[in-house]
Amino acid sequence: MNLYVSNLMSSLRDEDLFDIFSAFGRVESCKVIVDRYTGVSRGFGFVEMPERQEALDAIRELEGRDIEGRQISVSEAKPRVDRDRGDRRY
Repeated sequence: MNLYVSNLMSSLRDEDLFDIFSAFGRVESCKVIVDRYTGVSRGFGFVEMPERQEALDAIRELEGRDIEGRQISVSEAKPRVDRDRGDRRY
């Protein structure tokens, strides 16, 4: 199950997400999304947990929890929709 995690502190890294979510079960991958130009966290990320029940437990326990001074939001990720970028040339 792919989870969407938001309202993250900019100092939080992939390894930190792994540590937080692995308390609830097996974690396949974690990725904090960063700005491609500055390398600074955009405040959200994704966690992949193969066992649905473990992912649901993580959502239930972590939704609204204070992590490094911010209340994070955790939910099931929606499928990615490719946006039409048109025929822009830069």
